[in-house]
This record gives sequence, C-alpha cells and structure tokens, in this order.
Amino acid sequence: MAVSFSDLSSAAGLKKLDEYLLSRSYISGYQASKDDLTVYAAIAKPPSSDYVNVSRWFNHIDALLRISGVSGEGSGVTVEGSAPASDTIATPPATDNKAVAADDDDDDDDDDVDLFGEETEEEKKASEERAAAAKAAGKKKVVGKSSVVLDIKPWDDETDMKVLEEAVRKVQQEGLLWGASKLVPVGYGIKKLQIMITIVDDLVSVDNLIEDYLTAEPINEYVQSVDIVAFNKICKYFLF
Repeated sequence: MAVSFSDLSSAAGLKKLDEYLLSRSYISGYQASKDDLTVYAAIAKPPSSDYVNVSRWFNHIDALLRISGVSGEGSGVTVEGSAPASDTIATPPATDNKAVAADDDDDDDDDDVDLFGEETEEEKKASEERAAAAKAAGKKKVVGKSSVVLDIKPWDDETDMKVLEEAVRKVQQEGLLWGASKLVPVGYGIKKLQIMITIVDDLVSVDNLIEDYLTAEPINEYVQSVDIVAFNKICKYFLF
C-alpha cells in the first residue's frame, strides 16, 4: 500500500513522519529505495534532533547517498507538493560555450605568469601532496555491516516502555541505525524491549554502545540491563 505524507516543511508534517518511522528503518520495505529518496528530497534541510526518528533516518539516507547510493524501487510514496524521486534528480545545466570562451579570453589578457620558470619548493611539495592524496583515494577499503538484536529490560512493571524506547532511540552515532522493535513479555507483568540495530563494524562497538550509553545515565533510569540476542554479519562493501 502506497504511503502518503503532506507538507514536510511544517512541524505537523515532520511529527507525522517521526511517528511513522518510530518502528521502521525505511519508508517502505527493508532496504533504502526510491520512496526514501522522494521523502528525503521533500525535506528542505536536516531535521531538528527533536524529531529523533526523522533525524536518524535522514542522516542514514544522506550517508548512503554519499557512500553507495540507493537502488531499491520502493512501493510508491507520495509527498504533497513534491515530485517522485526519479524527477527530483537534477542534471547539470548545459555549458555556455560562448561564456566559457569569453572567460578564457579574459584569463589570457590578465595572466602574466612565466609558464616555463623553475618549480619552487612550495610548488613541488604541493604537487607531491596531491599525488599522495590521489593514490590514497584510489585504494579500496572493505567496510563491513552487521545486524544485531538487543534485549533491553526495564527495572519493573511500572516502567513506561514507550518512554524507555524513545530514550534508547535518541542515542545517535555515526554508523548506527535503529530498526524495528517489539515488546516481549518476561513475567509478572514485566515486558522487555527487543530492538534491531544495523551497524557499520568499523564505526560502532556494540559493547561500548551498551556500557557507555544504554546502561549509563540518564537512560539507566529506565533500563536495568541490555543483552545481545543475535549478532550477524550482513554485508561488506567497498569504500573508494
């Protein structure tokens, strides 16, 4: 079923999107798609951290666009006043050859440089630095990602699990993406939060995430303990 959003430049529109993304990693399906690009393009600027789920999703899509791109087709999302993703990809404007020629003529008139002079030490050093940077940029780096399922247990049956989950999802790190979640009965009226995360292995340590954030202040007001239920390597990709 196609999803529809309206006026993502307004607080009401962002609030609706934030509620929608509370239990979702992407706009539709289980991978980034054209639906995500459509909504991403409709948001004029990075959303405020007040919209925790929108901010988390926006930063993830922004990172994907810079690293590997988005190829999923999606199911057809609509945003009021916004074109589909395929229409929002701008193409560079055509070059005005006459203007370029005129600029070149101006440069020729203004330049008074000895092109055949000896290379200075500063120029030689700058040239070597550029060559080293180009060589380093050409190397491929293998980056791994993992899918992790966490069990997050409250102190007692009086803990507000909605507030607990909101506090957990406010934890933001580069390479960390919060996914789907559910409440699982433990006993005596107590429920635990079971939540999935996707991490970039080189950027996020699950042990540090648990010790330094999920069981530390102020979240430990709600969280008694966190256990790793599943830890699976899901993919590797090349970062150029």
